[in-house]
Amino acid sequence: MFTTDELPGETVDAVVIGGGAAGLNGALMLARSRRSVVVIDGGAPRNAPAAAMHGFLVLDGMSPEALLQRGREQVRGYGGRVVSGAVASARPAAPTATGDLRFSITLTDGRAVTARRVLVATGLRDVLPEVPGLVEHWGRSVVHCPYCHGWEVRDEPIGILATGPNSVHQALLFRQLSADLIYFAGDTDLDADARERFAARGIRVVEQPVEQVIGDTDGITGVLLADGTVVERRVLAVATRMLARTDGLEGLELPMEDLPGFGRRFVSGMAGTTEVPGVWIAGNATDLTAQVGASAAAGALAGAHLNAALVTADTDAA
Repeated sequence: MFTTDELPGETVDAVVIGGGAAGLNGALMLARSRRSVVVIDGGAPRNAPAAAMHGFLVLDGMSPEALLQRGREQVRGYGGRVVSGAVASARPAAPTATGDLRFSITLTDGRAVTARRVLVATGLRDVLPEVPGLVEHWGRSVVHCPYCHGWEVRDEPIGILATGPNSVHQALLFRQLSADLIYFAGDTDLDADARERFAARGIRVVEQPVEQVIGDTDGITGVLLADGTVVERRVLAVATRMLARTDGLEGLELPMEDLPGFGRRFVSGMAGTTEVPGVWIAGNATDLTAQVGASAAAGALAGAHLNAALVTADTDAA
């Protein structure tokens, strides 16, 4: 657990809910604009199981924890606060006499803070198939993204654990990284076109369902099929169901959207704006496929847009 700051007693310009790349970069933009900002961080980032993050220029190969630690330090360096805690409720409060918005944020331990604006950057959670042994290796030898983990598993015996139509595309992407690829179709549909494309690229299809993932402390070693056969594999790729984290945010009444084959997200517009005045969203909570760099960029844009809205409010009041 990281060192936590105290919640301020006075109203702050912005509360950022979520302390990942999107939330911290949004907070950084706000703090650098001389805004009072508090980041509420539950301390459970999506990429915590991974040893390193990739595809982020200059910071490629840095551990997720190191990135967050440096991010917190930088936000604090400009006067922002980072508070360890989980949000129990977030809801609009009565506006001021001049019409400026207010939001009440209460944590699960009873602490509370009032803010003029809110940036939601809660990220998402990955829902994996219920296959014994799978979760234990998640983020290491069980992966999902060829751009996040692909180089590290190149030329390994890779299995694709099919969960739906998106797994076909995933298989073709991982074929770029290894010639030894098996597609475990299970109970998913695989049409003639997909089978022809797989055959053309040398991707073997196994119809038997996977009953269990076999592994040790070094990672997975294979999969056990329903007929008792063990197929050697060192890596499994699986397309998860991605669900935006919504705990404690019901009071904001933010619109949500189901994306068939992917998951469920918060709906946002340009620069993370939402239908709820005074609330912005950035990162995986609204863009399910964003990597760390894209999430950080979205947080920066939302933070800048939020600051501009506060400038307008301050000028109107003046």
